[in-house]
Amino acid sequence: MTRITNGGCLCGAVTFRIAGEFGSFFLCHCARCRKGTGSAHAANLFSTAAEITWLSGNDGIKSYTVPGTRHERSFCTECGSALPSLQMNGALLVVPAGSLDDAPDMRPDAHICFASRARWDAGLEELPKIDGLPGQT
Repeated sequence: MTRITNGGCLCGAVTFRIAGEFGSFFLCHCARCRKGTGSAHAANLFSTAAEITWLSGNDGIKSYTVPGTRHERSFCTECGSALPSLQMNGALLVVPAGSLDDAPDMRPDAHICFASRARWDAGLEELPKIDGLPGQT
C-alpha cells in the first residue's frame, strides 16, 4: 500500500499530497540550510520514488537555487514557508519535514554537515523545557 502524506504552508494557500515512501531523513547543519531556515538546521526528507501532487496554490510557489550550486529551496510567496521541491531534474523529491501535516513515520537518519554547525548549537538538550510560551502558566 502506498503511503499518503499531506502538507502545506503556514497561511494555507499551498497544499500538497505525497504518494510513496521517503528514503532518508537528514538534519543538515550547513550554512546554506541555516540561512534558508533561519534555524540551527534544515530537516528534510528525501525520496527518489514518491510523487507529489499540488492540491492548491502551486502558482504561489517560488524556487531559488544558490548560483553555482545544487542548493535549492522552494517556498510560498505569501507566507515564506518552506515547501517541497523536485531537484536533480525531477529525480529527487526534497520535502521539509515541518511542511507535513503529520509527523513523518521515520526518525532522522543523521545530522549532516555537522562540522559546520552553528557555534550556539551545542548542549541544547540541557536547556529548560517549557511547554508553552515563556511567562505563561
